[in-house]
Amino acid sequence: MEKTVLLSKKGMKEIKKEIAQLERERTEIISDLRQMDKTEIHDERLTRIEKLAQLESVENDLNEKEQTLKNAKLIPRKRDRLKVAIGSVVDLVDQQGRIFRYTLVDSLEANPLDGRISIKSPLGQSLIGRTIKEEIEWMTKSAPRRLQLVRIS
Repeated sequence: MEKTVLLSKKGMKEIKKEIAQLERERTEIISDLRQMDKTEIHDERLTRIEKLAQLESVENDLNEKEQTLKNAKLIPRKRDRLKVAIGSVVDLVDQQGRIFRYTLVDSLEANPLDGRISIKSPLGQSLIGRTIKEEIEWMTKSAPRRLQLVRIS
């Protein structure tokens, strides 16, 4: 039994886009292989083997993404906005007054550069269940970090 994965609308859209791209790649590879079958040049054996390996890789990726999508559910829209949970958008302030905005997501769609952090990351784990005005502290490689939670949406 597979574990349910909670995805945002953006995450769901991205995985569907990746599936479509993999399906296009698979179609192109199959077409290339059929073209090779029509020629009787034996020197193309290595190319054919490479194409078959590429096809296997694409099909494995495609199966994995389709399985993830099959087990995926959208993050519930109405969640407790008093406490941080998966899908929450949080605003944090550091001691210098800089504001950081993050969306808490499953590891599958985490991308810190895009403001999406995993609930399994040190910061994500520190945020789960917290309320506004709480101070969040977590360890980084160099030292502990501390931020103030100022908004949950």
